[in-house]
Amino acid sequence: MAIHIQEYGDPNGDYLVVFLHGGGVSGWMWEKQMAAFAGYHCLVPDLPGHGFSREDKEFTIRSSAEELVSIIEERAQGRKIVVTGFSLGAQVLVQMLAMRPELIDYAIINSALVRPIPSASRLIRPAVRLSFPLIKYRWFAKLQAKTLYLGGEYLERYVEESRQMELMTLIRVLEENMSFRIPAGFSEASGKILVTVGEREKSVMKQSARDLVAANPRSMGVAIPRMGHGLSLANPELFNKLVEAWIQGGELPGECRKI
Repeated sequence: MAIHIQEYGDPNGDYLVVFLHGGGVSGWMWEKQMAAFAGYHCLVPDLPGHGFSREDKEFTIRSSAEELVSIIEERAQGRKIVVTGFSLGAQVLVQMLAMRPELIDYAIINSALVRPIPSASRLIRPAVRLSFPLIKYRWFAKLQAKTLYLGGEYLERYVEESRQMELMTLIRVLEENMSFRIPAGFSEASGKILVTVGEREKSVMKQSARDLVAANPRSMGVAIPRMGHGLSLANPELFNKLVEAWIQGGELPGECRKI
């Protein structure tokens, strides 16, 4: 089954911009970006196992990256390529950069875990099997949503999609997420790479950001003060300014602290 893609903006724009969502949500998490980037040709995929691609249950980071690379190559038409990813989507982006180092001109990697957590990986299957029935309850989904800044208008969507996700899909997504490491070839990626992390994220996330910056000489990292896991949802205005500045070569917002 092909990845479902929603298109926005100007199909004749000079830039093709791809937004990759995090685990447990889908392309709707980028709604606040679509109006801001109306002058660009934007593609918003739903990754396998998520949203309108949920029937494709065989999620892997590598296979998702392979399919997205093919889609971009087909639709690029000589334009500059921009890809931004959050969390699971950021891991897919890292894999894409490693597979096709010359393809992406501007990459914005947001909150990507690249340090495997073996102890957690071993517990995923039993822990998810125990907690999975709770996903069907609104109060439990609401607790999970809070960590991603998914309140108000997005809460009901998150609750509904949580109820639709299948047990083995969730297990597979978490196993992929917690076993991911920087792949061979990432150091060769030739585009401009911006790595972001919230200052209030877990230490492994902040170290992952530093690892990514150290792994590619064309990358730069910034930490966002008072921010946890989910900049684009928590502060879309700041996130949009950050992406626009990275694409256009402007000054990054003053809130950003270089790492």
